[in-house]
Amino acid sequence: MADVREAAKLLEKAQRVVVFTGAGISAESGVPTFRDALTGLWERFDAQSLATPQAFQDDPDLVWGWYEWRRHRVSTVHPNPGHLAVAAMKNAVVITQNVDDLHERAGSADTVHLHGSLFMPRCSQCGEAAALPSTTGEPDEGRRVWPPSCVRCAGLIRPGVVWFGEALPEAALEAAARAASDCDVLLTVGTSGMVYPAAEIPRLAARSGAAVIQVNPQPTPLDSVALVNLRGSAAQVLPDLAARAWPDQAAEGPAAEPS
Repeated sequence: MADVREAAKLLEKAQRVVVFTGAGISAESGVPTFRDALTGLWERFDAQSLATPQAFQDDPDLVWGWYEWRRHRVSTVHPNPGHLAVAAMKNAVVITQNVDDLHERAGSADTVHLHGSLFMPRCSQCGEAAALPSTTGEPDEGRRVWPPSCVRCAGLIRPGVVWFGEALPEAALEAAARAASDCDVLLTVGTSGMVYPAAEIPRLAARSGAAVIQVNPQPTPLDSVALVNLRGSAAQVLPDLAARAWPDQAAEGPAAEPS
């Protein structure tokens, strides 16, 4: 309880807050973590071998089929109280490693996506943003789906996520680094702190003099970086923390997404 009060006081006094999130917050909405996403007929594949530019080049209909299935699964879940509490932090900059867009659906505008988004496909050749394909239902597990073609250059449309072996989007990484360097408090939620270069963001904030608050059920490598470690799930800890730090905003509350 004392740790929650300390964290709330830090947030209440802060002029510039950054919220940095990882897979843990979305797992509470039912979004499987990356490697857990291989279920059913997809279990015979290795996630890391599917999530590469080479895999898409060699077998585009297999890779696109898997990502279409993942996108549909993610579209059926809803933001949890942790996402809604983050959205209630009106002036916070949200930086996420997640590709599910649950922060936006909860009401957090202008979220910085370090690893891209399942809902922002682009051309594999020219990089042009592409519209989401229309679907009539959930793609079958293990089903191959041929990618659509780019209207600009006829190249194959690829998922708008960062694959293994690819650099993080330069603009997103620069925005995240700038926000972390300038903030008073960085709240890191549901991330292991092991996936680089994204994991460097909380460390950058600490080196720049910010107070780092961590919310995670388990110990992580960020324990030693954080000034305050709050053990618990995002859906449980964040609403309480936000209500203590910003009672007026918490009283208003973001609108819950209809089920």
